[in-house]
Amino acid sequence: MKRLLIIGLSVLAAGMMINTGANATEMLNGAGASFPYPVYSAWGHNYNKDTGVRLNYQSIGSGGGQRQIASRTVEFGASDAPLKPSKLKKNKLLQFPAVIGGVVPVINMKGVKTGAVKLDSTTLCKIFLGEITEWNDDAITGLNKGVKLANKKITVVRRSDGSGTTAIFTSYLAGVCQEWKDKVGAGKAVKWPVGIGGKGNEGVANYVKRVNGSIGYVEFAYAKQNNLNYVKLKNAAGRYVAPSFDSFKAAAASGDFDAAQDFYLWLVNAPGKNSWPIAGATFILLAKEKKEANKKVVKFYDWAFDNGDDTATNLVYVPLPGSLKAKVRAYWKSEGIY
Repeated sequence: MKRLLIIGLSVLAAGMMINTGANATEMLNGAGASFPYPVYSAWGHNYNKDTGVRLNYQSIGSGGGQRQIASRTVEFGASDAPLKPSKLKKNKLLQFPAVIGGVVPVINMKGVKTGAVKLDSTTLCKIFLGEITEWNDDAITGLNKGVKLANKKITVVRRSDGSGTTAIFTSYLAGVCQEWKDKVGAGKAVKWPVGIGGKGNEGVANYVKRVNGSIGYVEFAYAKQNNLNYVKLKNAAGRYVAPSFDSFKAAAASGDFDAAQDFYLWLVNAPGKNSWPIAGATFILLAKEKKEANKKVVKFYDWAFDNGDDTATNLVYVPLPGSLKAKVRAYWKSEGIY
């Protein structure tokens, strides 16, 4: 796994440089979610080698991606928070999933190995509500017999920008914790009870890396790239599971994406004994009337569906299953862009 991650990071580093290619003969412009940025960058790097077309993808958060495609300032927007069919219709947008990943609580705890700390939904909820404030609180130590937890204040780190990663994380909390649902709710931006804010998955990862005693949430690729200590979570089947390609894949297998509903679906708290409880797809948004621009975007994602699965897997994202890719391609065809 370490070797695969090194390969993925090398590709990501190269992929990041494609954002500066202003003199390219052809450029594909998109903006939005930071959740899929590592895999989109890697795909873009390889696509440029194959076709000469450069991808200019700005990681500005799902809220920014939704706003930019709504104002038609980019050729595609990207969002981890799917838009309901009614909102897509109102803004004359199309929507399809591109890849699936997991949102992972990460901690900075000196002397504790990654994956050693276990949390259930109630405890995670109370930490982010600010009701559990110390790592050696009875609620945490009771779940972690044999793990030495310091008498250390918990510093919550959360997103400061409109974020699909936040939408996935808060949708999970709202679904498993009534107090969270009543007091905070779910969405790309919420009124956080406690915590310090970081911009993008990058910002949250950097804060957690620097602040001893902190806990945050990031897409798993950012946890791996930054060597962050992740926790195990109790899933809907009552089992403690670690974030991994297999646990994300198990959660993804539960999803029934419907093209007639523009693929609107959440994957949080998925059933299955091996499912990671905070999984989600990330989506591409297109302006319905921009047929020629959409054909360019579709050409890229069609290429990625055929050629990008290994890259996605190396970065611990779950490629769409073949049956779902076929649904997406049929959706494109029905809109005259494939």
